[in-house]
Amino acid sequence: MISFSDTAVAKVKEFAASTPEAAGKSLRIFIQGVGCSGFAYGFTFDDERDGDTRVEHNGLTVLVDSSSAPHLTGSTVDFVDDQRGTGFLVDNPNKPAADACGSHGGCSSCG
Repeated sequence: MISFSDTAVAKVKEFAASTPEAAGKSLRIFIQGVGCSGFAYGFTFDDERDGDTRVEHNGLTVLVDSSSAPHLTGSTVDFVDDQRGTGFLVDNPNKPAADACGSHGGCSSCG
């Protein structure tokens, strides 16, 4: 469904170890919204809920809710620290095309 690079797994484990609120919880990744420029992703440490898809990757447990799962299928999460910035980067084959507004007549977030 979704995969994580070794770098991303290490960084999530590092964050979990340094965040007391993450104790005993799994990483949840979710879609926050869909706009003309694509998906916005959310990451948090959370407990498993009914309907979640559970993904295990190199000792990391990732939770995905049923609404986000179809949009995240086939995605790869990496952690980058380069000229683009520092943070998690989601390579998602399901993201809307750059001209998504034209395909549905516009949206409120388009200028």
